[in-house]
Amino acid sequence: MLIPAIDLKDGAVVQLVQGERLAIRDDDINKWVTRFARFPKVQVIDLDAAMGTGDNLAIVRRIAGQLTCRVGGGVRTIERAQDILAAGATAVIAGSALFKNGQPDLVFAAQLAEAVGPERLIAAVDSKGGQVVVNGWKTALPITAVEAVLALEPFCSEFLYTYVDAEGLMQGTNIPAILEVRRATSRRVTAAGGITTKEEIDTLHANQVDSVVGMAVYTGTLSIDDLG
Repeated sequence: MLIPAIDLKDGAVVQLVQGERLAIRDDDINKWVTRFARFPKVQVIDLDAAMGTGDNLAIVRRIAGQLTCRVGGGVRTIERAQDILAAGATAVIAGSALFKNGQPDLVFAAQLAEAVGPERLIAAVDSKGGQVVVNGWKTALPITAVEAVLALEPFCSEFLYTYVDAEGLMQGTNIPAILEVRRATSRRVTAAGGITTKEEIDTLHANQVDSVVGMAVYTGTLSIDDLG
């Protein structure tokens, strides 16, 4: 399944290369909401909240009123997670806050799962150079994605695995790395990071992995007319 991505920054839809360089900005959010309306799931990330530079919760509320979406960005507290769900999201995505002192923070993971329900919690595990990365992909931890998934599995219903090495580069993703994570857990797995072609989406789907796609859709490299 293809899950379109809506990344929000400064009140607009954006696409970043490697999480840093702005490649696309579109102030017409409604255009993309309309285009993605037929998809059963859409992923919304509040980049301002993730970077600690702002908050797009009002826009999230508007999008969630029209689309079935999972939402992440800046989920560092139970209150933030509850605010996102109250805005209409079907699930909340937590990432960096699930790690502490270089390891999975099982105490916070348990608290968050208890507060919102594991069925509404998606754990984001981002990997670069074979290691989990947090804090906007700037801090590498001494653990692998598989180790993180094994530790966090009891607290969530799904994992969002991002292969950061390929993020935004439009050069394809790392299927073997994604499937290694798939094999490590009984939870649902969604992959992101460089997914560019229908063939990649089909391969992942055949292995029970959903695909979050951003740059390839926004540039028109991947047509969504035959997908979803």
